[in-house]
Amino acid sequence: MNYARKPYTGRLQAVILDWAGTTVDYGSLAPVRVLQQVFADRGIQVSEDEARQDMGVLKKDHIRALLGYPRIRLAWEEEHRHVPGEPDVESLFADFIPRQMECLAQYSAPIPGVVEAVRQLRDRGLKIGSTTGYTRPMLEILLRHAATQGYAPDCALCPDDVGAGRPFPWMIYENAVRMKVYPLEAIIKVGDTISDLEEGLNAGTWAVAVAQTGNMIGVTEERWRDWPESERSKRLHDARCKLLAAGAHYVIDTLVDFDRVVDQIEARLQAGERP
Repeated sequence: MNYARKPYTGRLQAVILDWAGTTVDYGSLAPVRVLQQVFADRGIQVSEDEARQDMGVLKKDHIRALLGYPRIRLAWEEEHRHVPGEPDVESLFADFIPRQMECLAQYSAPIPGVVEAVRQLRDRGLKIGSTTGYTRPMLEILLRHAATQGYAPDCALCPDDVGAGRPFPWMIYENAVRMKVYPLEAIIKVGDTISDLEEGLNAGTWAVAVAQTGNMIGVTEERWRDWPESERSKRLHDARCKLLAAGAHYVIDTLVDFDRVVDQIEARLQAGERP
């Protein structure tokens, strides 16, 4: 006997937010700078575009991906006289951890408008979860500093907690378990990277991308403001196109713009649509 679950037509119950580039660290700068530093110490120059390509995944996986890029792999072979392998991944990651820990506090300030946007979500009765590519000790630093500035999610998970990071959906599943949210289509996953979107889509949630403050543009708020309007428009257009092509149901510039998207998703849910 086949069983088909009836479409969920209730209200949204939760939003699961990314950290760097979505809620804190305007431009998602902390991971990029440290990755570039640890590779530079080995004589390998990593461009900003290369460092951002796999942003959002567990940082050890990110290092592994960078070593797999043909240009970087060839540069490593020329510099170190061997093909990069797992011992190199472990060595780079061991250097990455303390450096990232040292700089995280200065990149923990909530992005302008985030605290107010989260308050609006709570006023709607939504629970607030979070996922990240950082390790648990790194996440604890972010949690402490963000809380002093008004942002504290109900649930905050990292790959360490569930055995694997993005694009696997395990962190979203565990958020749902801990916050007691069901079904998965009653959740919106919000992030600024392709891996954020894959995580949400793989979990069966709605996937909303942030274009302006995160990885796809990757600049400080001050630099963003200094650009002429024509440059900002071009960068936003390019970022939106890439995020939509990756499967985002909606793309917003910042979390300030999120409330209207919540209304639209809720209307679609109540009409019987699923992500």
